[in-house]
Amino acid sequence: MCGITGIFPFNTAGRLHTINLAKSTHSMTHRGPDAFGTYIKENIGLGHRRLSIIDLSDEANQPMKDESGRYILVFNGEIYNYKELRKELEQKGIHFHTSSDTEVLLKSYIHYGSACLSKLNGFFAFAVFDSENEELFLARDRYGIKPLLYSSDEDKFLFASEMQALMNFGINKELNLEALFTYFQLNYIPAPQSILKNVKALLPGHYMVVKKKEITIQNYYSINDEDGSADITLGYDDQQDKLRNLLDQSVQKRLVADVPVGTFLSGGIDSSIITGIAKKYKDDLHTFSIGYSDEPYFDETKYANLVAEKFGTYHTVFSLSTKEIEEHLMDVLDKIDQPFADSSVLPVYILSKKTREHITVALSGDGADELFSGYNKHAAFLRSFQHSTSNTILKNISPLLSVLPKSRNTSLTNAFRQLERYSKALNLDLKERYWSWASLGSEKFAYRLLSQNLRDRFDRELSAEQKDYYLKNLSSNDMNKVLLTDMNLVLPNDMLKKVDLMSMANGLEVRVPFLDHDVVNFVTSLPEKYKITPGIKKRILQGAYREMLPVELYNRPKHGFEVPLLRWFRGSLKGLIKHDLLADNFIADQGIFDPKAIRKLKRKLFSLNPGDVHAHVWALIVFQYWWKKHFN
Repeated sequence: MCGITGIFPFNTAGRLHTINLAKSTHSMTHRGPDAFGTYIKENIGLGHRRLSIIDLSDEANQPMKDESGRYILVFNGEIYNYKELRKELEQKGIHFHTSSDTEVLLKSYIHYGSACLSKLNGFFAFAVFDSENEELFLARDRYGIKPLLYSSDEDKFLFASEMQALMNFGINKELNLEALFTYFQLNYIPAPQSILKNVKALLPGHYMVVKKKEITIQNYYSINDEDGSADITLGYDDQQDKLRNLLDQSVQKRLVADVPVGTFLSGGIDSSIITGIAKKYKDDLHTFSIGYSDEPYFDETKYANLVAEKFGTYHTVFSLSTKEIEEHLMDVLDKIDQPFADSSVLPVYILSKKTREHITVALSGDGADELFSGYNKHAAFLRSFQHSTSNTILKNISPLLSVLPKSRNTSLTNAFRQLERYSKALNLDLKERYWSWASLGSEKFAYRLLSQNLRDRFDRELSAEQKDYYLKNLSSNDMNKVLLTDMNLVLPNDMLKKVDLMSMANGLEVRVPFLDHDVVNFVTSLPEKYKITPGIKKRILQGAYREMLPVELYNRPKHGFEVPLLRWFRGSLKGLIKHDLLADNFIADQGIFDPKAIRKLKRKLFSLNPGDVHAHVWALIVFQYWWKKHFN
């Protein structure tokens, strides 16, 4: 796990920018604190920050060249089947000088070209420069676990793991208005967009070739294009057996490292399954969870303790007050490379920071909710597909529900919140219903936030095209298509982005066994009834491990930690809002937002009925902090 960056100049003017390579590389020290390396020739510059995981020797440092000097590689990630690939290549007469997966990747590319991607089991973003053909090859893993941003103009092509690494090359920083519009709906910016107009993110499952100013992008993997590995002739019990075997293999692969490895253990089904499997293959397994000492409604450490006790792990609980969480707020804002407003970054950052004091690699349960249908919205979709009397009634009473108190902080008010969202969405078609449940802000809200000047420049047609792209798989009342959309939109751009940002901010590698492509191909090809039925989410996953896990984990309420933003905004962060980031004069001078819309939000924030306005204010604070840091 590392940070990579590079410049491919097209002319003399472009070559002048190679002077910024070291600065770009150093900006990602947090991603790779163990080693620093750059490679500069007349027509290429590559930079690498290393977090040493496999083969800790200096010989495995990067950038890495082959014996001929023709090919040079920078790589972020891990290749879990590198030993099998190495053996295959050795049988073809290829020799190795290190025991690293990096050298295996380099020589796999040299031997197979882009076809090597289908052979890789792992997560990665990498670049290989062919000095003889003057060609740069870049690729991103199947599900977007690792990030890869790029930018090009007449003089050069640039790439990096993080936005600030690109900024250090002095790129033009023009806001992408359509991305900003999407951000204030989803709270994140989905690939291939970025917050800057001339920067894009390579999509998951894609590679690109850059040669003589020409950029070719090719899709090498799509979830829905796979034939799938679920034998439809097998019964439900046999499919559970296959799932167990595939997950066992996936976890085993992800325990391989030359540094300490443990697991995150939240006490939920997903992380508990990963922990239980890992313990079978690692006797001295260490597990880590975060607890909330003054928020008992959200504290789930009792379930994590039950799992740790059952499996006999060395368990550590980091019990924090909300005041302690708030103390990390500015550190988190500083680590966000482009606007990203999922407030759960805070506990993920702290968990990663404290876990890193004990281990270097952690396995997590990420991906299971999107794969197996684990969110409340999935149960809502299933209900919405049914023709029922209750749906008919709820479809018509949203005005009545709007007057009920709503928040995420208690069971009752959260139920009111969910009921109103469900009622409103029943009146929408499938694509708009999905977008509604994926968003925290409506399109109308996001548009009204913008200043009149930006509204005049905003391209509604382009924005609609981008939205259609994200929702292209939704054409019928099919839960598998809903999950596929989650896998392509929510998983890489929200969930995996959050984990990558916050774990790498602390030099911690997080591995995700549920996203082994053999597991994904199998699960996505299962019928929806194996994943969700009325009253049961993640059906086959829960069933497959029922005998392994403590019974208390089943039929328990599922709720993540809700960061107490409203309390902070009305208390200790009030000054930050009123006199700094959302101050009237700052908003007016900045020219991005409509001052009236911002004042309206602030009035609601400090009113007796704030609703969910704190989520919108948080998105604004994240953006404003980022903008002030990079533009002001």
